[in-house]
Amino acid sequence: MNLDLSGKRALVCGSTAGIGRACAQELASLGASVTLAARDGAKLSAALAALPGPGGHSAVVADFSNPEAARAAVEASLTGGAYHILINNTGGPPAGAVLDATAAQLVAAFNAQLVTAQLLSQLLVPGMKGARYGRIVNITSTSVKQPIANLAISNIVRPAVAAWAKCLSQEVGAFGITVNNVLPGYTSTERLGSLMESRAKARGVPPTTIEQEWIGTIPVGRLGTPADLAAAVAFLCSPAAGYISGINLPVDGGRLGTL
Repeated sequence: MNLDLSGKRALVCGSTAGIGRACAQELASLGASVTLAARDGAKLSAALAALPGPGGHSAVVADFSNPEAARAAVEASLTGGAYHILINNTGGPPAGAVLDATAAQLVAAFNAQLVTAQLLSQLLVPGMKGARYGRIVNITSTSVKQPIANLAISNIVRPAVAAWAKCLSQEVGAFGITVNNVLPGYTSTERLGSLMESRAKARGVPPTTIEQEWIGTIPVGRLGTPADLAAAVAFLCSPAAGYISGINLPVDGGRLGTL
């Protein structure tokens, strides 16, 4: 099985912590030259220094809540050559019920999750076409398949990203480009910790109570790790996955009740 990414250049968004950082490390370990992209320059420097592989890695400061600015920042990095891999990953929208969501929150979520992915793809796909090799992977959520209680904005925006990705996969497949979505389940990240704390506070219970309740819904009996997600992402980016496109891949320990 060919997992070699030597000679490939990857842009990993939201890559200073959690799933994004784990994806960057895994891609680098398979030989890719990785460009990290995130808002915090100091965190970018630390994450960059920790990347494995032969080197050639870089970083770009980009705020994905501002699609046009993020596009401009990434465009400046194209002086280093075309990208073969794009990992769209950014923080999730705030928790809450549907009727509590403001118009501004909905717009912000669509900008960060969908509009930025669209602009970056428009920027990078021409280079992928020229190379006859491209991998676009969107880190979304299991809410693509099954809404999650009290995460209304995520439940609304994530399926839109999945529909966008399906359309794009059908347009670029003939050029050796695949487009897929990876759907994390309960994964040990800062985001999950924050959700755990807020739910525990609302119920007046310790966070460990919420954690054990969540684990009880997962057939494999544990929370996921960023490395679990990164392994799936890296496989989809590899030559071995060249005939897989337009899918929504849950990485959730079997928790989803959907087919």
